[in-house]
Amino acid sequence: MDTIKTRQRKLLLIYSFLMIIFFVAITGRLIYLMVFRSAYYTERAAEVQERERKIKAPRGKILDRNGNVLASNETVCTVSVIYNQIENPEKVIEILSKEMDLPEEEVRKKVKKKSSREKIQSNVPKTVGDRIRTYELPGVKVDEDYKRYYPYGGLASKVLGFTGADNQGIIGLEVQYDQYLEGQEGIILTPTDSRGIEQEGALESRVEPVAGGNLITSMDLNIQKYAQQIADFAREAKQANYVSIIVMNPKNGEIYAMVNSPEFDLNHPYELQGQSGKGKKADLLNRMWRNQCINDTYEPGSTFKVITATAALEENVVTTKSRFFCPGYKVVDDRRIKCHKTTGHGSESFVEGTMNSCNPVFIQVGLELGPKKFYQYMGKLGLFRKTGIDLPGEASTIVHKIQKVGDVELATMSFGQSFQITPMQYLVAASAAINGGTLVTPHFALRAEKDNGELIQNFSFGKENKVISAKTSKTLRQILEKVVAEGTGSKGRVEGFRIGGKTATSQKLPRGSGKYIASYMGFAPANDPEIIAMAIVDEPKGIYYGGQVAAPLISRLYENILPYILEEKKQGE
Repeated sequence: MDTIKTRQRKLLLIYSFLMIIFFVAITGRLIYLMVFRSAYYTERAAEVQERERKIKAPRGKILDRNGNVLASNETVCTVSVIYNQIENPEKVIEILSKEMDLPEEEVRKKVKKKSSREKIQSNVPKTVGDRIRTYELPGVKVDEDYKRYYPYGGLASKVLGFTGADNQGIIGLEVQYDQYLEGQEGIILTPTDSRGIEQEGALESRVEPVAGGNLITSMDLNIQKYAQQIADFAREAKQANYVSIIVMNPKNGEIYAMVNSPEFDLNHPYELQGQSGKGKKADLLNRMWRNQCINDTYEPGSTFKVITATAALEENVVTTKSRFFCPGYKVVDDRRIKCHKTTGHGSESFVEGTMNSCNPVFIQVGLELGPKKFYQYMGKLGLFRKTGIDLPGEASTIVHKIQKVGDVELATMSFGQSFQITPMQYLVAASAAINGGTLVTPHFALRAEKDNGELIQNFSFGKENKVISAKTSKTLRQILEKVVAEGTGSKGRVEGFRIGGKTATSQKLPRGSGKYIASYMGFAPANDPEIIAMAIVDEPKGIYYGGQVAAPLISRLYENILPYILEEKKQGE
């Protein structure tokens, strides 16, 4: 009996001890939560009893080098509904569908949805948003927002790019410099009760958004306008697929203009414009947005003779006095490769051969260089790598592996066939050939800064010096000046200015299709280039020679902008 009582007392003691431990633990936990974690749970409770609405930050502007605004923002509204606060659903449905021109069933579905906040529509014009506010509909929220706006519509569309519904960049500079342009969102916090209904008389708290930084670019609005007008006119006149024009400073790689006609309306980027052919809308849009200057490759044709000449002069394979004979063709292995002048140029110097754009001369020069040296200079002039331009989607070179380059391949490569590069790659290589031997990185961005002018970031881009000698570069400039003064580039002349340049007429694949690309590269002043430009006309109808189709485009451009460029340089000195 005593043993049973003793055991019961022990069990009671154990139970009492456990209960004490339990209450001590509970008390300790309560003290911890109420004292040490009180701030945390107060914040969480506030979150439960507050409704959050985000406020978009105004995106930074994109400006040209002279401060002209190329991309900015316009105020719009986002209209939404809060289910628990709507007093008259039918009235809300009627007014919102009428004011925003939306199907009644679409609005009804959103108004009747049991959610804390349902967006009816974003990017609503401010005038419409203001009208909706005047109805004072319980449960309807109209918040001011921002939408990207491009004041010049399609100007430089494939360079500037555009933004999506979330105000983030999609293509072009908008996506490349998104981290500088995008701002920091703000929020509106509205006190609510446990049912999610706003507390009457309670004040909203607001965290203001922070605006994005402005991007100042090297683009010149006037030059871009001129170039785009010229490209649009040429495309229509020649019924071409597209016309591209690039204008750049060959000394530092700053791009003044880049045109890809047809452009598209940046304020309506999802509307197909000027697109022909069948296919899914997504594919047609992607085609419409493509920047042919950097996204597409092509066979450069005779403009590439500038590169072959550079390598040959640098390696002393030729001099300006070297003599050649052109019978109208050149036999290489089992191939008979024609000159564009089938009757031949006869006896000519290297300078005359360049002026005449004579294929047999450059075939002989290329074969004397050999594949190893030829590829070495292509590499030195940046043609085996991307240029590093500050735009997304740059394409790569398509070229034979050197092990597979025989005499026939080398012969055709020497005058710009059987490999492909981008127009931007060519212009960078040509710039190095005529600027004294500096390989530049083409670019648009100069700096990012706040609205008050405070600097956020200065952008710098690499360059390689002395990829060729200054002597070779000077000789080449003199030869190319003669090409324009007396040779195939005569329609690239500009009265009162010394111009150098090179033309090309590239036959598209498959050979014999009758389709061509006419192109021309020109620079000025020829003795000390401050500007280099090229024009590419894809599949012009009728006359298709580069000297007659593309060279006049750059001549017309230079007539307008050379005085302006050189005067600006003079004032800057």
